[in-house]
Amino acid sequence: MGRLLIEGVPFHADTMGGYVGKPLGESDWMPIDQDRIGLFSEATEDRNPLHVDPAWAAANGPFGSTIAHGFLTLSLLSFLSRSGDLQPDGIDYGINLGFERIRFLAPVTVGDRIKLRVNLMEIKPRGEGKWQYKLRCSIVTERTGKTAVSAIWLVLFVSAALAGEDARPFG
Repeated sequence: MGRLLIEGVPFHADTMGGYVGKPLGESDWMPIDQDRIGLFSEATEDRNPLHVDPAWAAANGPFGSTIAHGFLTLSLLSFLSRSGDLQPDGIDYGINLGFERIRFLAPVTVGDRIKLRVNLMEIKPRGEGKWQYKLRCSIVTERTGKTAVSAIWLVLFVSAALAGEDARPFG
């Protein structure tokens, strides 16, 4: 899907103030399959049968199948935002500063697809060529249309050319 452009307001670091309080856009759909869930389970050592054992989850779980880990869904935020081309033009990189709020609201069942929707809540200048964005992020499922993850995400965006010597924010 991509960026939701406002007529007359470029999607550029210098003019993003016009987007505050508005949707920035959404990602493409991303499938969640059992292989991805299994790989995440191995990487995190979270082998809960609700995630990794389809027979057990179908017989005993409340969702009728395995579900993605909430943290797996959350961890896909960076990829989903890139797939939707949601980083403003004029930015060289972003640094994840963390979250003000995260809620896991609905399961992502195996075989479903998810997408990210982003609203720009606030921009704070953090020195020459640096801006802290506060983003309201919703990851929704295709099957139900429900929000699986709701988060307020803080990202430091940097334009290396404008930041100059200051382009390395952590030394």
